Amino acid sequence: MAQVELVLLQRVEKLGQMGDVVRVKPGYARNFLLPGKRAIRATKANLERFEHQRVELEAQNIKRREEAERLAERMSGFAVVLVRQAGESGSLYGSVSGRDIADAAAVGGLIISRSQVVLPHPLKTLGLSRVHVVLHPEVTMDVVVNIARSVEEAEKQARGEAVGQAADEAEEDAVDAADLLDEGEAEAEAEDAE
Repeated sequence: MAQVELVLLQRVEKLGQMGDVVRVKPGYARNFLLPGKRAIRATKANLERFEHQRVELEAQNIKRREEAERLAERMSGFAVVLVRQAGESGSLYGSVSGRDIADAAAVGGLIISRSQVVLPHPLKTLGLSRVHVVLHPEVTMDVVVNIARSVEEAEKQARGEAVGQAADEAEEDAVDAADLLDEGEAEAEAEDAE
């Protein structure tokens, strides 16, 4: 199938920088680049119009990037807590999506859209996860997503304590170790008495 020539109006990851003329498949252009105002068709009239507006577009891009960088600095170490139902093994009864993270971030003071949250796969287990948020095509930040059964459990996870099945196993191991120490001390005392 024939490819379409476009002029990029902003940086697009794995495609090019602002002003680059690129060739892409028609569906990618029609469904992603053109409706998102990330590119325009590379006709002679559009190329001339782009060249006249290039300085203005670059200035707008620099301004938006600087704002995104300031926001990323201010929100470094940002974390959200999501309370969900989960089984004993720690697997969620549903999954956490980009929309859930965007809604939780808004409560915490970071206004983002779900399309800015980059999830390689839905989050389906309890625990801490690091998620990328794209604030600008050139600026990303990490957000820690703390998924727990309750707020108390989330606080324990944030402190680095084991919760759920892992905590139960660690507690059993600690009890077993204490029993072994008690038995060892009793044997040592018996040997000393002899």
